[in-house]
Amino acid sequence: MWTANVFTIFPEAFPGNLGVSNIGKALARDVWRLNLVDLKNFPVKSDRIDSIPYGGGAGMLLSPITFEMAYESLSEEAQNAKKIYFSPRGRQLKQKDIANMSRSSGITLLCGRYEGVDQRILDYCDFEEVSLGDFVLMGGEVAAMAIIEGCVRLLPGIVGEADSICTDSFQNGLLEYDQYTRPQTFHGLNVPEDLLSGNHERIREFRLNQSKEITRKNRPDLWIEYISSEMSKTR
Repeated sequence: MWTANVFTIFPEAFPGNLGVSNIGKALARDVWRLNLVDLKNFPVKSDRIDSIPYGGGAGMLLSPITFEMAYESLSEEAQNAKKIYFSPRGRQLKQKDIANMSRSSGITLLCGRYEGVDQRILDYCDFEEVSLGDFVLMGGEVAAMAIIEGCVRLLPGIVGEADSICTDSFQNGLLEYDQYTRPQTFHGLNVPEDLLSGNHERIREFRLNQSKEITRKNRPDLWIEYISSEMSKTR
């Protein structure tokens, strides 16, 4: 069973958004598992799990001794799973990373708080530092929920219309095209004629061209990658 192991000092933050909709129903049916490890249950002494950083500085750091005790409480499979620590200095995750993790047996996530964690935790346990974007949060719990949701929605049977995943942004290197529904006219704005044509090839071509234009305009970095990929196919 696909399992998300989460180290946190705020287990009460979960399941949060993971407990609603199809993902929440799948969690209740044991289609996937959420294993929360409360770091506060592994104090070093005097009920402390953190300490001041060597060299000075503001904030407190999670003790490597606390984390080692918590880590050893995991199964061998969980210890061997992909391990992620959320940090603004980490590389930004891509959809392909999420897809790869969803095809594994699960992931192990470390949610930092305050000033962060002792670097030796990351080095010794082989955590990869990753980021959701160029901004800073109070802790890693929200980021953990986002990554877990991204993985779980790709598991078989989670999404009602499985084919809809194929048209997600990033699936083919492009952002998703615009979508429309009834009414046909809204405040003078009309549904594009191509979508009303009933011609599937015309609709497919219209949507592809829209995806290209939206990607080129909104994410030139992705557009460059897409063009490079397409050119390599013709070589």
